[in-house]
Amino acid sequence: MKSGIFTRMAAIAMIAVGAMAASAAQAQDVSVQWFGQAAFKIVSPGGKVILIDPFITKNPKTPAELKDLAAIGPVDLILVTHGHGDHVGDTFKLAEMTGALVAMNADMGSTFQTLGVIDPTKLIRFNKSGPIRPIGQDITITMTRAEHSSSVRTTDPISGKVNVLPGGEPSGYIVRLENGYKIYHAGDTGVFGDMAFIGSYYKPDLALLPIGGHFTMGPQHAAYAVKELLRTPTVVPMHYGTFPPLKGTPERFIEALGNTPTNVVVMQPGDIRQF
Repeated sequence: MKSGIFTRMAAIAMIAVGAMAASAAQAQDVSVQWFGQAAFKIVSPGGKVILIDPFITKNPKTPAELKDLAAIGPVDLILVTHGHGDHVGDTFKLAEMTGALVAMNADMGSTFQTLGVIDPTKLIRFNKSGPIRPIGQDITITMTRAEHSSSVRTTDPISGKVNVLPGGEPSGYIVRLENGYKIYHAGDTGVFGDMAFIGSYYKPDLALLPIGGHFTMGPQHAAYAVKELLRTPTVVPMHYGTFPPLKGTPERFIEALGNTPTNVVVMQPGDIRQF
């Protein structure tokens, strides 16, 4: 009888320890660093490093001390939203340096594979709504729609001729981390009605949203997307001020949000924030 009681007590203690460990994991921070434009470094609670659109060395907003790619350290996964140079950026150099996997839309992946700029064993070609777990079962990456364009510009090394090749469809990403925290990187996009689906189905905790205008949402459209469609509790504005046409500002975005109960975290290039 006593043996049975002790067994049950041990089981209860093990459950309690497991619950405490899960609670501690939930409490661990998610680290997000912005390099300017749409380039982010995410460090998960378990230490996995994900780069999105790593336009760094030629990014006019990236601080000089951060343009040494070696200083980024280990990278597990690079996500590319579309084929434009200010988003592909240093993807292939970083993949070569770190051995990181590179994930992107299937057609753009085919273009880059044909160009021979990436080790095909490191390339993940996938498409919208099909979740993948390339760096462990506890981290899920889902590609979402984006309302933009995508092409790949390349220069022939012999003739010097510039060619424009297919870049597939643009995308955004939902990154779900080990502790359940979900980040929505919208990529370059205009506002579109299916953002309501992204908000209601994925329920992102943090949205990284373009506000610069001209090529993407400006402050007013981005504010509408947050208020009426995404309803994300926290937003980091991106893709503004890098080049002259990108005139939207965080101040105008915040003004357009009005009294919407959304926490806007304005980062400066190079900043690291914990979420």
